Amino acid sequence: MIQYLFIGLILIGIYGLLTQKNLIKIVVALNVLEIGVNLFIISIGYVNDGVAPILFKGVVSNKNIFVDPLPQALVLTAIVIGVGVTALALTVARKLYEKYKTLELDEMGSESND
Repeated sequence: MIQYLFIGLILIGIYGLLTQKNLIKIVVALNVLEIGVNLFIISIGYVNDGVAPILFKGVVSNKNIFVDPLPQALVLTAIVIGVGVTALALTVARKLYEKYKTLELDEMGSESND
């Protein structure tokens, strides 16, 4: 049921990407989209009353319900990649601001600022 909230975050992020003209707002919308996807993946991997799939000698588990560690590993990787993408996007936005003196996409191509 909580997955609907995360799908809502994904949709808000997509809406922000499609409607915003400011570069910083686009980067924020991309981050909202990323957070929604990461939370959705984590919520899919959740198992109620599940135990960690760590087996070692001398411990017998009566439960055969294990939590899948793959979604957690994927989300950790996605977080690191997301930080890199955000840093790159902010760097590109800064360079575009230095060149065009604006962060609005509509105003960047309208006049020649050489």
